[in-house]
Amino acid sequence: MGKNTKKRLLEAALKVFSEKGFLGATTKEIAKQAGVAEVTLFRHFGSKENLFAETINQYSFLPKLKEILPEIKTEPPDIALKKIAREFLNVLESKKNLIRIMYTDFHRYPDHIKKIHESIIENIIELISAYFNELIEKGIFRKVDTHFAARAFLGMFFSYFYAKEIKEFLNIKKNDLEEIINCYVDLFIKGIELKPESEA
Repeated sequence: MGKNTKKRLLEAALKVFSEKGFLGATTKEIAKQAGVAEVTLFRHFGSKENLFAETINQYSFLPKLKEILPEIKTEPPDIALKKIAREFLNVLESKKNLIRIMYTDFHRYPDHIKKIHESIIENIIELISAYFNELIEKGIFRKVDTHFAARAFLGMFFSYFYAKEIKEFLNIKKNDLEEIINCYVDLFIKGIELKPESEA
């Protein structure tokens, strides 16, 4: 029962936060959406801040990345990176309303809420950076700052998503997605792969 209640609260929080943002949402409204008393929300999460933190952590790219990384490490880098990019864009697409309102209101968020968001991003960067380091050790990628490389890789795809979904000024059709993923991954790998001496 407890797990189901927590899940309902998180789903309700995602819906309300996506519609009204952290600042506009109320715990009373989230509890009502979940079909529980407001006191139940506080018993599970303690505060709106804790609920928001758990919501963005639960529905961010981080859980999906942790799930797929063990699977893709045996794949060639181009296949692995396309999988990461595809899943990253899928998560962004499915949470675009939350992302839109977060980026609209972000400058007004308290510092501790901003730090929660930044911490999740840093964890994602750390995981991808560690994967890139493994490829460097195998002699597949050349030696680079893998944290910058991870940011650059995700940044390409977030910029595409942001321009298309948030700013809505790019004239890109939905069926162009695979072509964009293939092109961006190809550009990234050609810039970071370790070339034989004869090709350098």
